[in-house]
Parts: sequence; C-alpha cells; structure tokens
Amino acid sequence: MPPSADSRGSAFLDLRPFRASSAFTKLWIGSTLAGLGGQLTIVTVMLHVFALTGSTFAVSMVAVAGLVPMIVAGLYGGMLADAFDRRRVALAAAVITLLSTALLATLTWAGLETIAWLYLLSVINSAANSVGMATRTAIVPRLIPADLLAAASALNGITIGVMVMVGPALAGVLVAATGYGLTYTIDVVLMLAMFLGLWSLPALRPEGEIVRPGLASLVDGWRYLRRSANIRTQYLMDIIAMTFGNPLTLFPALGTVLLGGGAITTGVLTASVAAGTFLSSVFSGRASRYRWHGRGIARAIQVYGAAIAMFGAVLLVSTFFPGADASTPHLALIAAACLALAVSGGADNISSIYRNTMMQAAVPDTMRGRLQGIFIVVVAGGPRVGALYAGTLASLTALWFPPLLGGLVVIVLVTVLLQRLPRFREYDALAPVA
Repeated sequence: MPPSADSRGSAFLDLRPFRASSAFTKLWIGSTLAGLGGQLTIVTVMLHVFALTGSTFAVSMVAVAGLVPMIVAGLYGGMLADAFDRRRVALAAAVITLLSTALLATLTWAGLETIAWLYLLSVINSAANSVGMATRTAIVPRLIPADLLAAASALNGITIGVMVMVGPALAGVLVAATGYGLTYTIDVVLMLAMFLGLWSLPALRPEGEIVRPGLASLVDGWRYLRRSANIRTQYLMDIIAMTFGNPLTLFPALGTVLLGGGAITTGVLTASVAAGTFLSSVFSGRASRYRWHGRGIARAIQVYGAAIAMFGAVLLVSTFFPGADASTPHLALIAAACLALAVSGGADNISSIYRNTMMQAAVPDTMRGRLQGIFIVVVAGGPRVGALYAGTLASLTALWFPPLLGGLVVIVLVTVLLQRLPRFREYDALAPVA
C-alpha cells in the first residue's frame, strides 16, 4: 500500500521528495531562494514608493497596478505551459523577472528611479512571476511519483512560511542599514538560484493533445473545469474562505484602535499567519499521508473559519479594555490574537497541501498549466474581495465584527457544501478523479 494510503508514520515533514528526485530538490531550493528575494523586492518597492511620495495610497496602488497583469499573465502563462516545453517557459519567465529587477537596482544605484519606473517594473515582475508559478507547479508531477505529491506540497508550505516570515523583516532591516539599491541587488543574486533548478531540467513538453495559446485554449480549459466537479468545489471552498475569512486589511487599524502597539502589532499579527504556515508544514508528515483529500480540504477550511472567528472574538473582548495605544499594548490579547492567526495559517496550509495535490494528481498533464492559471485568478481575486468585505463591514459596524461573522459563515457554507457533494467528500487520493 502506498504511503499516502493512511496517516501513520512520523508527524514530521516528509522529506522523501528530496530523496526521490534531485531535479525536484534543485527546483525547490531555487524557488525558495528566489521567492525570498521576490519578497525583499515587493516590500522594498513599497518602502521606496512611500519614501518618494509620503502617500499610503501610492503604496497601495503598487498592488492594485499589478493585479490585472498578474491575472492575465497567469491565464496566458498556463496556456503557454500546456503548449510548449515547460522548462523553456519557466526559464523565459525567470529571465524577465531577473532583468526587470536588475534594471530596478541599476536605476536606483544611478539615482534615476521614479514612481513610474517603480510601478512599471513591479507590474512586469508580477506578470512574469505569475507565468513562472503556473509553469513550475505544472512541472512538479513530472519530477516525482504521484504518492509523494502531498509531501511536495507540504514542502511548498515551508517555502511560503520562510518567504512571508523572513522576507518583509529582512527587507526592512536591509533598507534601513544599506539603502534601496543594495537590497534590490541582493534580490538579483538570490534570483539566480532559480536557474539552478530550471537549467538542469530535461525538456518537458506537455503530454496529450496540445492546443496553441489563444481563446480556443482558454475556452478548452474552462470547459474542462466545468466537467471537473471536484476541482470546481475546491476552488469554491477557497473563495469562501478568502472572501469571508481574510482579516488582513484590518491589521493596520488594530494596533492603533483596539490592541495597541502600533505598527509593531501589525507586523506581529502578519508574521503569526506565516508562522502557522511554517509550523504546519514542519509537522505535516501524517497529514500528507491522509488519503481523503476532499474531506481534508473541507475540515481544514472549517478549522480556518473557527480560528478567524476566534480572532474576531479576541478583538471583541479587547473592546472591554480600552486605553491601548502604541506605547501601552494589550499584550495578553495580542498573544491570543496571534495564536488564533497562527492556527488559521496552519489550517490554510493543510488545505493548500490537499488542494495542490488534487490539482496535480487528478488533472491530466495537458491541462495542468491552464488549470493552474485559472487557480491564480482564484488566489489573486479571493483575498481582494475579502479585503472589500472586511473593510466595508468594519466601517459600517466595528473592527471585530467582520472576522467573527466571517469565520462562522465559512464554517456553515463549507459544511453545507461537504454534505451536499458526496463525490467531493469521498475523493480518494489513491484513485484521483477531477
């Protein structure tokens, strides 16, 4: 019986994908280091824009400007990955990212950087990264056995945890200590690691019928998704979680209005989510061997909803202890909020392990790129709809209300879906069906 057939074994991170494939190992190392560098640049650009403009609106527009190009590039990148050699597509995306970051560093060293250049190069980076991410994800099932895909997804959680925990903090330290130019240059150096994993790969042309990029290819992907009830359901559950259970947009106000501690509290809350992601991957050994991935996705999202509701409850309790400010934070309540957010990050990561594995195992090779591109739309759009939900509802009610209500809504909606969709509930990793 394959290791994924039950949940026995070590609770610690399953490292067998490293032993099974040196190509996967190199790709993982390269993606982790390049991802860390990418986080350096994302945060540094925001700091740079604020230094040049003094406007938080200008900073927020960095993310807004890159949203549509990221979605379009993700969709088109998925089509490219299903039509051409994936190694070449991923290399081309990495080269574009490297060159745009190198130009950003050069302009900064020369003192020629402008807001327009920062926006333009950020958009190019965002688009190229979307193409690279869709392509690299489609590559993984060609490098390791199917029974190790869940373990490989858990290793991806380590990458994300390191990126989000270390990247922003390191960017702040480097900018303060060395300036913007050297920080961008460090990203260029780290990004070179991506070529370590990609250059040594063999040719990886898609298997099966190939549809050239264009409207016909995109329509073909959407038609496949319409026939794939399990994939559609996991997309829907993720949208529910990100729409009603994404309180990140509230964090800046919490350090000022409710919990105290100012910007430090905002950073600690954000890091707590990443810490939960990291720790859940470290102890993902048994989770990665669990075979009922439909149930695993639903249960993890239910835990996620409960954690977000608990976070909202902590914020509600904080309203009974007024007087917090930047210099007098409510440390006990901040700790409780961080614990709730760490649980949410861990649960979201476990859900992601099963979702990624289902995508990679159940979707045929010739469709993987396009489905990953569509998934980028889900990943990019859900949190932004969630930010609109949380921000609007908080402005009409109170800061604690959106997460408390949203977490409960997530639990109820996912429970209803799980009960009404027996095919998804009985999804078996040993016999994957999209």
